[in-house]
Amino acid sequence: MMNHTMARSPMAITFSVWKAIFLREALERLFDMRAAWLWLVMEPLMHMGFYAFIYSVLRMRSVGGADVVIWIVVGMLGFFLFRRTADQVTHAVDSNQPLFAYRQVKPFDAAFMRAVLECFLMLIVSIIILAIAALLGYFAPPTDILLILVAFAGLWLFGLGYGLIASVAMRMIPEMKHILKILMLPLYIISGVIWPLHMIPQPYQGWLMINPIAHGVELVRDGFVYNYHVIPGTNLGYLYVWGSVSLFLGLLLYRRFDAQLVMK
Repeated sequence: MMNHTMARSPMAITFSVWKAIFLREALERLFDMRAAWLWLVMEPLMHMGFYAFIYSVLRMRSVGGADVVIWIVVGMLGFFLFRRTADQVTHAVDSNQPLFAYRQVKPFDAAFMRAVLECFLMLIVSIIILAIAALLGYFAPPTDILLILVAFAGLWLFGLGYGLIASVAMRMIPEMKHILKILMLPLYIISGVIWPLHMIPQPYQGWLMINPIAHGVELVRDGFVYNYHVIPGTNLGYLYVWGSVSLFLGLLLYRRFDAQLVMK
C-alpha cells in the first residue's frame, strides 16, 4: 500500500511558520524572566503615575477639554504601542537567528510575528490599565471605538515599518543601534505624549505635527474624550501615509538585504 503525502501549499507553510514563531515569541516574552508579564503592565503604569503626579503638582486639571489623567493614559497607550512594536521588530532578526537555518523561515516572518504579538499584548495591557484607571475614578468610556481602533492600527503600522527599516540599518551599520536608542526619547517628547502640543505656539506647533506619531496620539485621545479639542491639522490619512510608505520601504530593504540579515 503506497503512502501519498500531500504537498502543502506555500500559504499553508507560511501560516505554520507564523504560528510556530508566534508561540515561541509569546513564551519568551511572557516567561523569559521572573514576572516578565507583570513588567508589561508596570512599565507604562509607572510612566503614567509619574506624569500624573507632576501635573497634579502643577495643578493642571485638563488638557484640550480632557481630564489630564485620561489625557496622559490614552496618549501613552498609543505611544507605547508604536514604541514597543518598533523595538520588537528592530531586534527580531538578531533574536531569531537560529530559526533561519530552516529555509521556510524568512527574516520578515520573525519581524511580522513579533509585531502581531506586540499588538495583542498591548491590547490586553490597555484593557487592564483602563480598568485600573476606572477603579481609581477616572472612567473613560470610548466615544468613538472605530476611531480608536483605526488610530491604534495606524500607530502599529508605522511601528512595524519603522522597525523593519531600523533593523536593516542596524544590521548594515552596527553603530546605528545607539542612535536609534537615543531617538526614542525626543520622539516621546515631541509626540505630545507627556507635554501638550496645544501649548506650543505657531509655527513650532506645525513643525512638531510633521511627526506622524503626534497625529495618532491625538486621534486616540479624540476617540476617548467627547468634544476633545484636537490640534488643528491632525489627520488620520497622514498617519497612514507614513505607515504605508515606511512599511513598503522596509519590505524593499528586507528583500534587498535578505542574505545579509540571516548572516551571523
